[in-house]
Amino acid sequence: MVKYIPVLLLFSLINFQSFAQNYAIPEETKRIVFLGNSITYNGKFVSYLDAYFTLAYPDRNLEIINLGLPSETVSGLSEPNHAEGKFPRPDLRERLQRVLTQLKPDLVIANYGMNDGIYLPLDDDRFEKFKDGMEWMHQTVENSGAKIIHVTPPIYDPRKGAAYANVLDVYSDWLISLRYTKQWQVIDLHWPMRKALEDNRFKNPDFVFAKDGVHPNEAGHFLMAKEILMGLGETEMTVANSIEELLTDFPEGMNVLQLIQKRQEILRNAWLTQTGHQRPGLAEGMPIEEAKNQISSINQEINSVLRQH
Repeated sequence: MVKYIPVLLLFSLINFQSFAQNYAIPEETKRIVFLGNSITYNGKFVSYLDAYFTLAYPDRNLEIINLGLPSETVSGLSEPNHAEGKFPRPDLRERLQRVLTQLKPDLVIANYGMNDGIYLPLDDDRFEKFKDGMEWMHQTVENSGAKIIHVTPPIYDPRKGAAYANVLDVYSDWLISLRYTKQWQVIDLHWPMRKALEDNRFKNPDFVFAKDGVHPNEAGHFLMAKEILMGLGETEMTVANSIEELLTDFPEGMNVLQLIQKRQEILRNAWLTQTGHQRPGLAEGMPIEEAKNQISSINQEINSVLRQH
């Protein structure tokens, strides 16, 4: 225990440093693409962010598109019997250029790491594969003319495996260090999430953010959205503890969120199908033009709600 306390203090210092840095979305930004694995694909935290920006800045008309892909890595690694041998983990390298060429985002927000150590203890070769993949992604996005913000991975619950929880601690620390060594824009949600888990378990030992140790529940997705919002300069978000509290100042906020969740699902499925991927088992998206028509109707409904207040 004596050795553990200073480490926790160090983590707290890292967290305070993370709050001090934020990256306001440039005014000229119109289209934001989220990349990541199944946690991003699930989309709750992306919808929360989209709802906040739609309600707080209705005149900006930000287009937020979720292109997370379940099972995906940037490390290019896959377990020998992943998905019971049905398919290997998709590698972002296979699709990123198509995504950038077809969507032409102004900003990419990327969240990788959870799958990249393939759920094994820390290993130098696997760590190097993760580093190489992150460097490649960063450079590829910048070469396209877009900006990129990295987000540290959510926690892997230590109760499901302390060794892999440590892997994501190490991966997150490395990513945070690139703020200073390479001037990367990095938003840290890993350590705030780790601290929140510990704080909640002090009050309730049965508390979890993810029953399977990986995929966050609604509270986990809200915390992800909150930390990203604060990283983007929305520092007043520190007082909100749920999506209801986040949207409480906006009349019809929760109704708008429901419309945005529908919009997000249509856009995600349509663009994943349009850009292509190697992950079987996903819902087929409608053709882009048809999706745009549906999105236009949803946007009209959102605008109608906003004009009433």
